[in-house]
Amino acid sequence: MSGVWGKNIKLSIFGESHGRAIGITIDGLEPGILLDIDAIKAEMDRRAPGRSPLASARKESDTFEILSGYFNDRTTGTPLCAMIRNTDEHSKDYSNLKTLMRPGHADYTGNIRYNGFNDYRGGGSFSGRITAPLVFAGAIAKQILASKGIVIGSHIISIEKIHESSFEDIHLTNEVLKKLSKDAFPVIKKEIGDKMQELILQVKKDLDSVGGIVETAILNLPVGIGSPFFDSVESHLSQLIFSIPATKGIEFGKGFDITELKGSEANDEFYIENDIIKTSSNNNGGILGGITSGMPLVFRTAIKPTASISRSQHTIDIKKRENSELIIKGRHDPCIVPRAIPVIEASAAIAILDLILDIKTS
Repeated sequence: MSGVWGKNIKLSIFGESHGRAIGITIDGLEPGILLDIDAIKAEMDRRAPGRSPLASARKESDTFEILSGYFNDRTTGTPLCAMIRNTDEHSKDYSNLKTLMRPGHADYTGNIRYNGFNDYRGGGSFSGRITAPLVFAGAIAKQILASKGIVIGSHIISIEKIHESSFEDIHLTNEVLKKLSKDAFPVIKKEIGDKMQELILQVKKDLDSVGGIVETAILNLPVGIGSPFFDSVESHLSQLIFSIPATKGIEFGKGFDITELKGSEANDEFYIENDIIKTSSNNNGGILGGITSGMPLVFRTAIKPTASISRSQHTIDIKKRENSELIIKGRHDPCIVPRAIPVIEASAAIAILDLILDIKTS
C-alpha cells in the first residue's frame, strides 16, 4: 500500500476503518507554527459522520490526539503524528463480506492485490474513514495558507441532475468562501440546496444513493507556483484529489466545456488594473502552463454515488467461485458529497502548501 505522499510536506497515513485507530504523520512542517486546535476540530467536525440525516449514522467524534511534533502550542519541526481512535465500529455487519464482493467497492481488487489478507471490515484501508487524518493535516495546511492570505472554499454545484450556479456566475470573494465553509450543506442558492437535500432523503428511503460535483476555489494565490509537466499545479492537486475514495473526475476552469469554445473565446486575455495583471475571463481556472496565474484557482471534483446501498445486488462469492446475491448491512451515507467537501479542501491545501515550499527550497 502506498501510504506516503509529498515532496516538501510528506504525509504517511495509517489504520483501517474498523481497526483500533487511524492516523497520520506529517513531516516537513517548520518549527514554531502556532496551531489553532479549535479550528482543526471544526474542520474534523465538517467531515465526521453521525451529525445529519443526510449522512451515515456511525457516530465518531473524530477526536484526535497529537503524539509528537507539537509542544507548548507550536510545532517543533520534527514529524507531527496524530491519532484518531475508532469508537463506533460494528464489525459484525461485515462478517459475510469476507467472501461476498460488494459491487462498486474495492473488495474484489483488494482481495486480489493483497492475496486475501486485506482487512475487509468497513472497507478497511480503502474506506472513506481514512480521510479523517487527511482532514487533520489539511486543517494545519489551511492555517499556514491563511497566514499568507490564501483562502479555500467550496460549494455543491450538483447532486445527480440538480445543478446550481457556478463560481463563474458570482463575484467571488474571501467572504463568500468563508461563509460557505461554515455551512453544513454549502450552496450558493439555498432554494436549490433544499431541493438537493430533499432528493438525498428520498433516495435514502428508496435504499439507494446519489453522487454529485463539488466546485472548489482558491483565492489570493501568488503568481508563479507550480512547474510545467510532471509538477504542474493540476497534476499535483489531482494526485491527492484522486486519492479520496469515490472521486471519479476532476476538471480545472472550464474543464471539458472548453472544448466547445473557439480559441478566440477560450483564451483569457490580459489587462492591467492598478498595476495588477489580470485576465478578463478565467477559462483556464487560474493555471497556465501548470503554473498559477494569480487568478482564482477553480476546479470541480466528481463524486460517485455511495457504493454501499441496501438493495439486493448481484455479486460473486470469491471463495465458492459462484454467483450470489448480496444485501449490504451497516450504516452508510445516501450521498457522500457533503462530507467529501472538507476532504477535497484539505487535499487542495496540502498540495498547494507543498508547491509553495518548492519555491522556498529552489
